[in-house]
This record gives sequence, structure tokens and C-alpha cells, in this order.
Amino acid sequence: MSTQSKITTHLVEQSAALKNIGRLLVKCSDKPGIVSAVSTFLLQHKANIVESSQYSTDPEGGMFYLRIEFHLDNLLDKKEEFEADFKKIANQHELDYSFSYAVELKRTAIFVSKEPYCLMELLWEWYNGDLNTDIVVVISNHEDARAMVESYGIPFHYIPANKDIRKDVERQQVQLMEEYKVDVLVLARYMQILTPEFVSHFPNQIINIHHSFLPAFIGARPYERAFGRGVKLIGATSHYVTNDLDEGPIIEQDIERVDHRDDIVQLKKIGRTIERRVLARAVKWHLEDRVIVENNKTIVFQ
Repeated sequence: MSTQSKITTHLVEQSAALKNIGRLLVKCSDKPGIVSAVSTFLLQHKANIVESSQYSTDPEGGMFYLRIEFHLDNLLDKKEEFEADFKKIANQHELDYSFSYAVELKRTAIFVSKEPYCLMELLWEWYNGDLNTDIVVVISNHEDARAMVESYGIPFHYIPANKDIRKDVERQQVQLMEEYKVDVLVLARYMQILTPEFVSHFPNQIINIHHSFLPAFIGARPYERAFGRGVKLIGATSHYVTNDLDEGPIIEQDIERVDHRDDIVQLKKIGRTIERRVLARAVKWHLEDRVIVENNKTIVFQ
């Protein structure tokens, strides 16, 4: 089976499996009766809860967060009436909420530079049917990944970038995001700093990955300097991009132990493996509406 045929088959299978699955995210002041009210509403509309997670910062005056995934026959035909009816519950309990529908896949753009390992991980997860999204475009400031990306039938746009032409580059990139109707931007080792103007277009929509030596080894050659210090743990952090460099809300992190036997080459190999899996998990959780951003932190319902 060709690459395109397999991708098409996955998309058809995904649509069939997800067409009647809805998701509800809620945040509000914690008080009695919220779960009961939401569950009763779903029962009255003949929706079956298939997954439910909740969290309270403090049962006495704290914030309450809820994620419910539910099944409802012919959901897309009923969603407008369904959401209109829920407004009564939301107004009564002062809920900040959002609905999403699993079959309406988010449209993802991937930005990459020369190192392809995070891009390859995302493409494999998508190709294998484990990343429920439409990867609609890949943008790079190098040509290295073009052949690989285009072999999947994904458009590839090469836009050279440096600090001297950054505003013009970002103008082109924003135009492409609008053209492809992108919902999520993934920086899969895209080695360019984004300006506040660019970031402001996509609040809580840009996901980045970096090594977790920060802030100890900021800047170039972090693995070499970490090796020189004899570090015992290395890891990776995936987070939403804000105007504070590498300080946005954290979605996922992971680590592995290392020791004096691991040279610089081995440290880099281990680090890349961690980065790949951390970024893939963070993107997957975002796509599945498992992340609620609150100020500069996240609640992640895994």
C-alpha cells in the first residue's frame, strides 16, 4: 500500500471511530453540584460519558477544572441544539467552558530547521494513526526535510530566515497559517526566535520543545557544557510559546539518568530520544483537548 493510500485509510478509520465523540472542558470556582449538573445534562440528552477527569485547587474557594469525553449518536447533527441547551447550565453555575468534536481534526503546521528527529517522530505518529490531526503544511528555513515531507504528500514551504529579515519572514508565515487555516503550530526544533507580534496571533497554539538543562545551560552547545559539569540527569520540556523565551506554560517533561560513561555524542542521542517522545505526547494531549491553560501553568488530564 502506498504512503498516500495508507494515510487516506487512516483518515477514514479515524472519522468512523470519532464521529460521535464530543469533549467538554470546564473551569469555574469550585462549589458543590457542578459534576452532578453536567452529568445530569448529558444523561438527559442521552449522551454516554466515556471518560471523566476533574481537579480542584482547593475545595473551599479554589478553582475547579473538568474534562468529559462523551458519546452521542448523530452528534454533529445535534451539536448546535446541544450547545444551546448547555448555556443554561453554564449560566446557572458560572462555568467557563468549551465544546469540541473529535472528528473535527485540528489542522497542524510543523516548523523545523535542520535537525529532523522531532519532525520524523510526529510524521510517524501521524502516519501510524496515533496522532489525530491533519498535518497541513511544514515550514522550514532549510531545504533538508523537503523530500521526506513531500513523500507524505504534505506541502513544504522553504522560507530562509534570520534576524535581519525576521519581520518579512513572519509576515509570510502568518499568511501561510491563514491560507492553510492552521489551528496548531508545532516547533519541531525550529531554531529561530519568534517575535511578540507573531506569537500574539496564536495564543496557546504554539508548542515548542527544548532540552531541560535550562536555565543552567542557556544558549549554544548545551550538551558540551553539561558534559563538562558532569550532569547526572538530562531531559526535555514541551511548552506553549509566550513572549518570555522558553518560559511558557509547561505541557510535558521527562528525564533520564546519565553518568560519567556517557560522552557528548551519547548525551545528545539520549536527549533527542527524550525530546521526541515529550513533544509527541504534548502535541497529542493538545489535540485531544486534555490541556487547560491557567495563567502560566497548565492542568493536563492525561
